[in-house]
Amino acid sequence: MKKITIAILALILMGLLIPTGFATDSNLVITYGETTYAHNDYKSVVDAFFVNNANVDLNNVNSKVITADQVNQVSSGVTGKSYSSNQIFSSALLDLNDNDNLEVSVDRSKITTITGQMYISALKSAGITSGHVYVTSPVTATGESALAGIMNAYEEATDVEIPESVKEAANDEIYTQAEIVENSGVDANELSDLVNQVKEEVSKDNVTDHDTIVNIINNYVQNNNINITNVDIENLATTIEEVQNVQGDVNYYKDQVSGFLNDDGSAGGFSLDGLLNWIKSFVNGI
Repeated sequence: MKKITIAILALILMGLLIPTGFATDSNLVITYGETTYAHNDYKSVVDAFFVNNANVDLNNVNSKVITADQVNQVSSGVTGKSYSSNQIFSSALLDLNDNDNLEVSVDRSKITTITGQMYISALKSAGITSGHVYVTSPVTATGESALAGIMNAYEEATDVEIPESVKEAANDEIYTQAEIVENSGVDANELSDLVNQVKEEVSKDNVTDHDTIVNIINNYVQNNNINITNVDIENLATTIEEVQNVQGDVNYYKDQVSGFLNDDGSAGGFSLDGLLNWIKSFVNGI
């Protein structure tokens, strides 16, 4: 009886290991801007970037299309901008199989404004600290709309919805930084460092007062000789204050995904070692 049981378990294991030809990896998700997805030439350019940089088989990747309506739900409330269906180019690939730390690789030949550090900062504001994200576009684009796609990809991969308040705060952070970079000409990485340093200090002391955040930013700007206007400082203070005010929702989201991401940083899902250990313990218990 014991031998029969072991044989059955071995067959189950073999069945799990044999590729079906149709299965996709739930830890891999692509979000295409709808303009990109609608044009085969554009989509081919984006796919080539993902294959060459992420080293993935696109046949095993889940995909979703991010529409102008989805982007506008966020952008209209943040910047007042409204995009049409022929303006959504930015696309992203999320790989949760590579998730010891949060990493974002940006195609700087196409994404002109948002840097990898800006995406990382905004994603951490949303409570996301794991995964490797790749961002590109078939034509030059600011990259602002990609954040909506990236967060959508995390929702798809984890089956956990990010609270709307958290999405809005993270997107506000991206849009505010993009606007300052474009209008003031400040270095994008320099600005991102400023935001990260201020957020860290605000979080450590649990600061929610707007004027106090303004003073913290002013001190950092003066000490590091960063050339931004008082309006820029006010806008940054507002967005950082918003991030701080949604920490309750951020913590709720982090609790929801903690079961998906293991303590060792590996993504949830099928584990050969875990299955072998389970079979071993099961057999020993017979």
